[in-house]
Amino acid sequence: MAIKQERSQPGGTAEERLADLQKRKREGAQGGGADRIEAQHKRGKLTARERLAILLDEGSFEEIDALVTHRSEEFGLGKQKYAGDSVVVGYGKIEGRATYVFAQDFTVFGGSLSEAAGEKICKVMDLAM
Repeated sequence: MAIKQERSQPGGTAEERLADLQKRKREGAQGGGADRIEAQHKRGKLTARERLAILLDEGSFEEIDALVTHRSEEFGLGKQKYAGDSVVVGYGKIEGRATYVFAQDFTVFGGSLSEAAGEKICKVMDLAM
């Protein structure tokens, strides 16, 4: 589901702004939406977040740049923005060892690489150094 670019206005209470942020993060965690997740599962494939959950130690994943969206306006893309764009990046632990990870999200634009997605991948690789 494409995200709405509406955000709480400055001047809202801290609680309202925090609730808005948490709502946008929950929506972003759905990638391209329930229909695309279901289609991915019907193909026998896992989503990016599901793959990371298997790879990393339980509860250790922290997502970075979860609300980043692409900047493209051509071909109607300005109306199709998804929180996190087409890649999930972050850090966690594998068998207790800290690591940085990324997984391309096929439910968002087929996992294609936008400028913003590429920047997220480069950022997480730089952080890993």
